[in-house]
Formats: sequence, C-alpha cells, structure tokens
Amino acid sequence: MSSDQQYPYGQQQSPQPYQGQYAGQQHQQAYQPPHHEPGYPEPGHQDPAYQESRDAEVSQTWQAETWDTQYQPVVRPSQAAAAPDTAYTRPRAAYPLPPEAPLPAPAPAAYEPPADQADTSGFSAPTTVGNARITDAQRARAEGRSPIIAPGMQPAGLTAALALLLAGGAAVGPYALLVPLVLLQAVTAAGWFRLNGMWPARQGIAFAFAGGLAADAVLLFVGRENAPAAIIGTLGVWVLLTLVLQLRSHAGADERMYGLMATVASAALAILATGHLAGPDDAVVVGGIAVAVAVLARALPLPGVASVAVALLAAAGAGIAAGGLTDMGAGGALLGLAAGGCALIGLRVASYDYPSRFVHMTAGVALPLTAAAPAVYLIGRALV
Repeated sequence: MSSDQQYPYGQQQSPQPYQGQYAGQQHQQAYQPPHHEPGYPEPGHQDPAYQESRDAEVSQTWQAETWDTQYQPVVRPSQAAAAPDTAYTRPRAAYPLPPEAPLPAPAPAAYEPPADQADTSGFSAPTTVGNARITDAQRARAEGRSPIIAPGMQPAGLTAALALLLAGGAAVGPYALLVPLVLLQAVTAAGWFRLNGMWPARQGIAFAFAGGLAADAVLLFVGRENAPAAIIGTLGVWVLLTLVLQLRSHAGADERMYGLMATVASAALAILATGHLAGPDDAVVVGGIAVAVAVLARALPLPGVASVAVALLAAAGAGIAAGGLTDMGAGGALLGLAAGGCALIGLRVASYDYPSRFVHMTAGVALPLTAAAPAVYLIGRALV
C-alpha cells in the first residue's frame, strides 16, 4: 500500500509519544538524588519515610535564620500547609546537624619540683612566652643587695702575670717594656667598651688602641723628659679626631653621644697606660709588683673592709720589698701603697653592675694596671 492510499492528501499522521526504552526517563529526570549524599536510601529501596520526605521537599519553605549555608531544615507537610504560598525553591538535601565541638580540656597544672630538688642557682626559670627573666642586677637591687661582683681569682692571676711582665720589661729596658704595655693597652680598649655595654664596637676599640700606640710612639720619639707633653698632646689630638668622627656619623643624637663618651674614655685610658713607659724603671718595677700582690690579696675570700685593708697592706709591704731590691729604698712603701690603691679602684670599676665574664677577663685584668700608671709616673718621678 502506498503512502497516498494510506494517508489522504491534506491529512497527516498525528505525532505519537515516543515508545522506546527512554520513554519513562522523563519522569525520572525530574529529580534524581545523588547516591553519595548522606540521608538518602540506596536505589530501589522503597522506604515510606523516604517517599514522604521527597513529597515534602517539593513544597518546603526556608523560614529559619541561620548562617550555615549547607544545612537547610526540612518542613513537614503540616508545616508547609500553614505557610504562605511562595516562589518555588530548588529542593535541597536534608543534612544532619553539624557535630558539637568538644569542650577544651583543662590546662595541666604547672610542675613544681620537690623541695629537695629546688633550683638554688639564683637565676629565674626559663620561659617560652617572652622575655620575663629579669637581670641579676635588677634582682639584686630589688632584694636590696649590691649589684657588684668582683672579677675573682682567675682575672687577678692574669693581672698579676701582666704586672710582673711589666716589671721585668722595665728592668730590661724601654723596648722590652713596650711589648706587655701594648698588650695592656689593647685589653684596656676592648674591656672599657664591653664594660659600657657597647659590643661589638670594633671601630671604637681600634681607634682607642691606635691612640695608645700613638702615645707610645711619640714618647719614644721625644724622650721621657717630655712625657707629659707627649701624653697630653696625643690625648688632645685623639679627642679632636673622635669629635670629627662622631659628627660624620649618621646615627641618632643619643647614640652618637654614647659613642663619643665611650670612645674618648677608652682612648684616654689607653693613652694613660703609657705612663708605665714614661716612669722611671725602678718605679715601674715597684709599682708592678705592688699591683700584682694587691689584686691577689683582694681576690681572697675575706669580708669587704678586711679585704681592702689586707690588699693595701700587702701592696705597701710589696713596695718595701721591691724598693729594697732597687734604688728606691723605703720610698717603695709609698709607691706600693699608692699603686695598690689605684689598682683597687680599677677593680671596683670592673666589678660594677654584674659584668659578664668577658668584662672580667678584659677590664678586670687591665684596669688595675691602667689606673696605677699615673701613680707610678708621678710618685716615681718624685722619689727617684
């Protein structure tokens, strides 16, 4: 049968719904819940509660106030009937409430060691929450104690050894005296900067040490008879150079002032130590022996006043003994007493405000001998 016979002209076959294997998927594609979301049953499971929740989701209305964008409450049919008619909202899955966060566990109590294991070192406990440890000087002041610690026996031994080297070099000649004197000036320059809390200060230390070397060179060039002019002239030149250097600095005003004072003082002490080279040889011998004995006696474990008295008497006795070996005679007692007193002043300065071990091994070693240089020169020139 031809198509013309089956379908007359002007008539067309009405379209019929597509009958095939995809015919029923139009309803299935209306809403297909993902299998991986929680709260949905497995495919093929006919749960009445699940079917009821699907029917209710079509007409659900979001009325709750929440900041959680993941969780949406499910409105039951009875609640949806009472709600006003609103625009259609895309169905959302019914997620369970987020789990409640557990309460934080109480912090463990701080460990307290037994009484027989308590720390008796005198330092506060270490901390990891900031610099809560106070310095030893602050603790000493808070407890009403003196923030002074003497260098001790080891620096005193080094001072005595250096003093004996000066005495031996003076007995040999000025150029033999120059070697321990240069070492004394170097340790003096470094120790003074560290004693003032300025470290590292390599340029300042080198500049002060250079001042001492310049004073030694000028003194050897002009002779001992012109020692005051050589020492004072070198000191004046170095103070002027220090001012020029500080004016060219780009640091703050306070920092430049601290640097100026520390550099001038350090250079002055290094130049002042040249007095050992300017003094008479016998005076340098007596003064060196007196300083060595005084610092060793001061390091003995004696009470404060008794220790000072013993050190001064020991210095005077050493001066008498050394004066008998030289041409100074009994005048060595006065020189020994003066040199010992200046050495104790230098020790006191090096002991101020809980200095570090580096300060004790530099300023604590050098300052007793450096402070004794003026007494050695002045009293030596007067007695010889």
